[in-house]
Amino acid sequence: MPTAKKLAIVPAYNEEGAIARVVTAIREVTPEFDVVVIDDGSTDRTARAAVDAGARVVIHPINLGIGGAVQSGYQFALANEYDMAVQIDGDGQHPASELPKLVDRLEAEPSVDLVYGSRFLGEGEYKQTFARRAGIVVFSLVLSAITRQRVTDPTSGFRLANRRAIALFARDYPHDYPEVEAILMMHRHELKTAEVSVKMDHRESGRSSITWVHSGYYMLKVLLAVFVGLFRARTIVEPRDHAPVSSTPMQ
Repeated sequence: MPTAKKLAIVPAYNEEGAIARVVTAIREVTPEFDVVVIDDGSTDRTARAAVDAGARVVIHPINLGIGGAVQSGYQFALANEYDMAVQIDGDGQHPASELPKLVDRLEAEPSVDLVYGSRFLGEGEYKQTFARRAGIVVFSLVLSAITRQRVTDPTSGFRLANRRAIALFARDYPHDYPEVEAILMMHRHELKTAEVSVKMDHRESGRSSITWVHSGYYMLKVLLAVFVGLFRARTIVEPRDHAPVSSTPMQ
């Protein structure tokens, strides 16, 4: 049986301070994964640091946001015929040492299309502000009711997709705060998701785009997006729906 082609997609915006450590950790802990960094319009040396650490880099000339960056990664994975693609944040929150847990689950259950790491399945302690935790609880309850399966960490960006999920996300991916909506997309397209317990760190550099001031607005906006998503038409996914996406060489 041929070895599966595996890709780590690392979206990054002004993560010069952390990106080299993230790329190095992936390459050392899981050398079977190729690494592509999506430099989403950074104004610092994120791209150069990623290349120096051994990653391939796709550069956005302007900032598209996390959804656009992640979708570029899935387009890269689809065009280059990867069998698995994992999202790993460029700020150091997702330890590469936890990635084998996701791989083991996806390989053990061929019916599962997307495995994501949960901070709240009982392993370790992950501290958050009250507003953030409250939002996660609300999203968990809503998505669990819709999908009829337990969802404990709907905002986790640590996700491993198989070829079916790669094809879906390459064609259509939420572009604002996409993690919650992506779970709904999987359900709408009758693709199966699963959670595994993982430990996560707090970001090493940069700052989150979601502050306590924006928490209430963020919650309302995502819940509205979930409601609208229930009535969206399903995406028609073709195996070769995208032209190849190549990495940008650094001089």
